[in-house]
Amino acid sequence: MVRGNFDSSAFRAWLFNKYSKTYAYNIFNYSRKYSHMLCGDLRELELLSPHIRDHAIKALIALSKYLGVYDSFKSRLKNYGIRLSTPNTFSAFLRIMNGNSSDILKWYNEAKPILRDNERVFLKYLLYSGLRKGEGITSFNRIIELAKTNRLSEYYDNNLDCLMHFKYPKDFIRRTKNCFISLVPENLVREIASNEPITYEMIRKRLLKNKLKCRINELRDFCGTYLLQHGILEPEINLLQGRIPPSIFIKHYWSPKLSELRDRILKALSNLQQSIIN
Repeated sequence: MVRGNFDSSAFRAWLFNKYSKTYAYNIFNYSRKYSHMLCGDLRELELLSPHIRDHAIKALIALSKYLGVYDSFKSRLKNYGIRLSTPNTFSAFLRIMNGNSSDILKWYNEAKPILRDNERVFLKYLLYSGLRKGEGITSFNRIIELAKTNRLSEYYDNNLDCLMHFKYPKDFIRRTKNCFISLVPENLVREIASNEPITYEMIRKRLLKNKLKCRINELRDFCGTYLLQHGILEPEINLLQGRIPPSIFIKHYWSPKLSELRDRILKALSNLQQSIIN
């Protein structure tokens, strides 16, 4: 069924209409590689590493929904005893113990002379906002695009120093990973607006060419930890990093005053500015 009637072009369009660009691209690639398992022997999944297996399962689930066979595929997964991995407390502990983000500012300062002006500003943007790599690229390039047509106010609220990602749900609001707002100083947004768009591949290749590891993803971890160490509450950091935990209080009662949160965030970022070499 999958090999005979599976229209990959239509499926790809369906994915990109339903999910973010990065997630859709990932699902599409894995579904092409493992689509033969949708109606075949699922024991092959058990031979994959946990990370690859999870990606393959998610891709097959998306494909099964597209083809209208989700219930039967879900039943087959259950019969085979196959399920997605769930992070446990021990793996979280190992991540903390093995993490090396304590020297990320050293890496940041080593990377800046290697990169072009717009790429240096991009690293600074991720360091300040804590956005994921894909979100950061989309946001960075959108700021530039809107500024060229004098429409930046549609995205950036000068009064709150707030980038309103939620206004673009197709790019920033997803099934699991979201970003709603970023509180960043206006001078940084203006600096981004005056630069050229960026691509991740160019940054990665430039770093590797100069024998410097690409550690862009660690900037998000550093930002969250830094804000926590400088008086920003965990629920506030969760909000800024796109997480709304399943708490009755958070969902229905907690209403932070954004202007007050903005002041504390910008004060913390001002202290961070003094810690990095310009």
